[in-house]
Amino acid sequence: MNNTTYSAKAGEIERKWYVIDAEGKVVGRLASEVAKLLRGKHKPTYTPNTDTGDFVIVVNTDKMIFTGNKLEDKIYRRHTGYIGNMKETQAKDMMAKDSTKVLMLAVKGMLPKNSLGRKMLTKLRVYTGAEHEQIAQKPEVYNF
Repeated sequence: MNNTTYSAKAGEIERKWYVIDAEGKVVGRLASEVAKLLRGKHKPTYTPNTDTGDFVIVVNTDKMIFTGNKLEDKIYRRHTGYIGNMKETQAKDMMAKDSTKVLMLAVKGMLPKNSLGRKMLTKLRVYTGAEHEQIAQKPEVYNF
């Protein structure tokens, strides 16, 4: 009986491309599913200290929804780096201006806060419309 734990190596990871339609999906639930795919937790070869995840394309982010009153109540805060310059944006304003940023921030918050998490985030492509540029990769539709 072999008692060694399997650890995935960077060269032996097979990556797939998935496309997800965000129309009518709740932002947080969609983001957690995307983060799971980016980390590779859906694979039996998942290794915490290695980027084993797949590429994810999300389309129709302008048709995502928030539950409850989050569209009115949720506030995104960022600091400019200058004293007293905390900028606040409501979720409805951010959705109207750039809905891709809403999903990117949600997914970023669910990934590890280190260089591995930043590398995982580069495998995410987000589009407001139904069209995407990664047709050559032949992505398969992912339903959850």
